[in-house]
Amino acid sequence: MNEDAIAKAAADIRKAWEDGEPIEPVRETLPEGDVDAAYRVQQTNTDHWIGAGRRIVGRKIGLTAKAVQQQLGVDQPDYGMLFADMCVVDGEEIAAGSVLQPRCEAEVALVLHSALDREQLTLIDVIDAVAYALPAIEVVGSRIAGWNINIVDTVADNASSGLFVLGTRPVMLDDLDLRECGMVMENKGDQVSIGAGVACLGNPLNAALWLARKMVEVGMPLDEGDTIMTGALGPMAPVVWGDVVEARIEGLGSVRAAFAA
Repeated sequence: MNEDAIAKAAADIRKAWEDGEPIEPVRETLPEGDVDAAYRVQQTNTDHWIGAGRRIVGRKIGLTAKAVQQQLGVDQPDYGMLFADMCVVDGEEIAAGSVLQPRCEAEVALVLHSALDREQLTLIDVIDAVAYALPAIEVVGSRIAGWNINIVDTVADNASSGLFVLGTRPVMLDDLDLRECGMVMENKGDQVSIGAGVACLGNPLNAALWLARKMVEVGMPLDEGDTIMTGALGPMAPVVWGDVVEARIEGLGSVRAAFAA
């Protein structure tokens, strides 16, 4: 694998993050269809940002809908890093321009009270490790101009991450059926997305299990206190600056993302 190509793609993505200017697809730089190379780019930037003082506080899962997987020609989800400076509290104003080409997804966030670092993890291990769930909105973004992406682009670009907005009322798993939880997302009162937990790999807990196993596989296991963004409950919706997006998730309550004008 061409290390120069990995380094160039990583540097191009970092420049887009820093300058706020989208770039051409990085798949043109990397071997065609090489997801492993894309994860190498993501890891290069993760290492760079950790070295610069950013703190990892969890992971996000993308491509949890089968239809989206088929669209991008893959048969499994992808993952990205969640950094502390990406976390926004319910209703806190999101600064204009802080996410390139923002779109919103309503999700279930899970917060861990113990690590998921053993081999051969099971669903029971995941349930036992979850402290509580929160309603969440992921503000996804893309450093690739016009969202002209395939799987290589989105993986390299930290799974098209931007920010994540967390609700403030923790709910225990005992009180939830995450598979059946319905979701409605509105923008200034207009419905922009509907869905349910079943859209997320059949259950957000299934998505969390996939992620936990994958993180052990790649040597970056989930730790105590980590947040898991488990994936979209319905279609993502485009937003513009000045919008106010609210997601209501059955059993979890609501959460708002307020975009500065």
